[in-house]
Amino acid sequence: MIRYALLGILAGFQAPSRDSLLAEGVRLAALQPAAALRRFEAILAADSTDVAANWRAAIARSDLAEQRAAPAERGARDSLLAAAQQAARRAVRLAPGNPSALFALGLVLGNTALTRGLKQRVRLAVEIRDLALRALAADSLHDGAHHLLGRWNYEVMRLSGVERFVARNLLGGATFGKASWAEAQRELERAVMLDSTRIYHRLDLARVYLARHDLEPARAQLRRIGVLPARLAADTTLRRQAAELLGTLPVVPLH
Repeated sequence: MIRYALLGILAGFQAPSRDSLLAEGVRLAALQPAAALRRFEAILAADSTDVAANWRAAIARSDLAEQRAAPAERGARDSLLAAAQQAARRAVRLAPGNPSALFALGLVLGNTALTRGLKQRVRLAVEIRDLALRALAADSLHDGAHHLLGRWNYEVMRLSGVERFVARNLLGGATFGKASWAEAQRELERAVMLDSTRIYHRLDLARVYLARHDLEPARAQLRRIGVLPARLAADTTLRRQAAELLGTLPVVPLH
């Protein structure tokens, strides 16, 4: 009797469905990327071709890699980014017109480029710009893709004149000639307009304003960040960076 009761209980047990795992992963992704990743990996264990699980797993791994900024954690960071790139490339291969998959790959490549030499950064930057443009062609309202393109312009313009010359003429970065501060500002302003509570949109826009010596708009963005809610695991760090940057600006005299 007890045996049959146990069998009935076991028969009634069902593993979480793909949709429930995805929904739970999406809910956890912003502030608990490790927990979210486990849900996405469970989906991929059953179906490695699931596009949403692939690109979301890529972003979760990229978020976890950002938490490993210490030199001693370089190996763990690189490993996470390599796995993230593999998942994002799979998603793009499976759905070449999916703006979220294109953005995810661009995001991962951007984080990868931060620790690479000039030659590899140029190669990655060329691909990042292409991915951002493809994502925007598929969805012109994708705030992340606008941020990606704005950040691309910002990073290229930050290079020295010599570095840009070498990149354009010797390392295959002909598209670097299309970068401008105006485009960096326009794209990041668009990202902020589309999602005004994303701290990283406003922080990078403030950096562009500062690079253009436009102090008051930069100050306004940095102050706004101080009252925004944390939506991502990295937001506490980004808010601290914004406060530190604000502290470096000259004090406005009282009249």
